[in-house]
Amino acid sequence: MSILTTRRTSAPQAQQAQQAQQAQPQDRATARARRGAGAPAPGAVVLWAVLVGVLVLVVAFWWRGTPPSAGASPAGALTGVGELVGLVASVLVCAQLLLVGRVPWFERAVGLDRLVAWHRVLGTAVVLLVLTHTLLMVAGTALPAQAASWWQALTLVLAEPDMTAALVGTGLFVVVGVSGARLVRRHLSYEAWFLVHLTIYAGVYLTFAHQVTAGAHFVADPTARAAWVLLYAGTAAALLTWRVVLPLLGVLRDAPRVSAVVPEAGGMTSVWVSGPALADAGPRAGQFFLVRFLARGHVVTAHPYSVSVAPDGEHLRFTVGGLGDHSRAVAHLRPGTRVLLEGPFGRFTAARARRRGVLLVAGGAGVGPVRALAEDLVARGHDVVVVHRARSRADLGLGHELADAPLTYLPVVGRRADLGYDPLGPGRLDALVPDIASRDVFVCGPPAMVATVEDSARRAGVPRSAVHHEELSLS
Repeated sequence: MSILTTRRTSAPQAQQAQQAQQAQPQDRATARARRGAGAPAPGAVVLWAVLVGVLVLVVAFWWRGTPPSAGASPAGALTGVGELVGLVASVLVCAQLLLVGRVPWFERAVGLDRLVAWHRVLGTAVVLLVLTHTLLMVAGTALPAQAASWWQALTLVLAEPDMTAALVGTGLFVVVGVSGARLVRRHLSYEAWFLVHLTIYAGVYLTFAHQVTAGAHFVADPTARAAWVLLYAGTAAALLTWRVVLPLLGVLRDAPRVSAVVPEAGGMTSVWVSGPALADAGPRAGQFFLVRFLARGHVVTAHPYSVSVAPDGEHLRFTVGGLGDHSRAVAHLRPGTRVLLEGPFGRFTAARARRRGVLLVAGGAGVGPVRALAEDLVARGHDVVVVHRARSRADLGLGHELADAPLTYLPVVGRRADLGYDPLGPGRLDALVPDIASRDVFVCGPPAMVATVEDSARRAGVPRSAVHHEELSLS
């Protein structure tokens, strides 16, 4: 198990490593980094272009299949628009699921953190569209029947084939959407949120049948119905392949195992994982895996954990902060426990550093990826400064490893309420690191700290393309 202090690089070695690195062809991640963080990656452009193209085709399909007489009456107009909204919502549901379906090309092209962010945005849009579709269809049915109340109108709608199941599915969409709202999410554990989110698959299943049995554009058009079924079947196949089948095959073939569990400062726990198949994954320092420990209390959910030591092909180390029930339970894992790993994911790597000087800022559990990234950057010959933010010296997890490393280590401790200011705020961070404007800045920690460091770095003259961070949260 290698640690940073055993990988020190002398000045001549560092220079040779840097020259060797510059002589090597740029990999895709490096090329993306050199284009700048502000420029959209080609993969992102392709994904959005495909989605827009599909939506245009859906609108054209709706337009071709909607008779001109549909707009002759208010009821027809409401129903027609409701059908279009339902078609668009269905396409976005498939897109939303594929974004977090662990499809390798998507992640390599865009990055899992950005895919998750898009997933959230589409989730809000889907819930609103599904509700709008329901209201328009009920209103369109009520007008010609002269229903005296919304309840009577809803009764008429439920008389259509598979509509009861569709209404239940719509309710599940709303529940999942509400569970993702910030106010609600604060009161839910990750495990509870994850279990609620799993019901979205039941919602998709329940709402699908009524589209092909009661949808005006599918009942009399076998070709359209077949294309719609193919859309959903393709989405389901991708999810089963990359989220179920391949991970299970990995477990059956050669699952890595927990080799050691080490308590760290600040209530953190380092879990060492070993296995011959780890070299095939090809992880880099700063990346993360979705980790599922096959032990009681851990099997249900996978959590995103960054590697906290530069991978050597035989071992991985994850340093987990004791922030919730699951992360605290990690300390009780036993050596020999099988581990299911999905990944690696992320672009928070040394390949994004374009300058020799690099500033790394860590807070909380963010010290894990920062510590691994520091090791990799030092080996590549970069001049590395690490600013480690914590409430007290007892909370400086992995701080002893960074303090013994061939880099500049600046622990910044104290609560803001006690200090009377934010030590990472504008004017404070550049006082700690006077040459910050000439460095790449990597930051990992709580969202509020990340936002503060980004603001401070930008005000200190660091270009937007030289400020790097990545969100690991999937909720």
